[in-house]
Amino acid sequence: MGKIIINRERCKACAFCASVCPKKLIFFSQEVNSQGFYPVELRMEEECTGCALCAETCPDVAIEVWR
Repeated sequence: MGKIIINRERCKACAFCASVCPKKLIFFSQEVNSQGFYPVELRMEEECTGCALCAETCPDVAIEVWR
């Protein structure tokens, strides 16, 4: 099982991470961050495998992956 931590304030809602997630577990939040973006969030955390594709594609280094 993996765990990802998304830094809401660094996320600019580019959705690169959501597009590469093989399990489609990353979605946009309903609340804006201080920059005015709707950051991504992980849903169904127990399904995450920790593959780290989301973190590798994030241009803002807003995602940490723990295995």
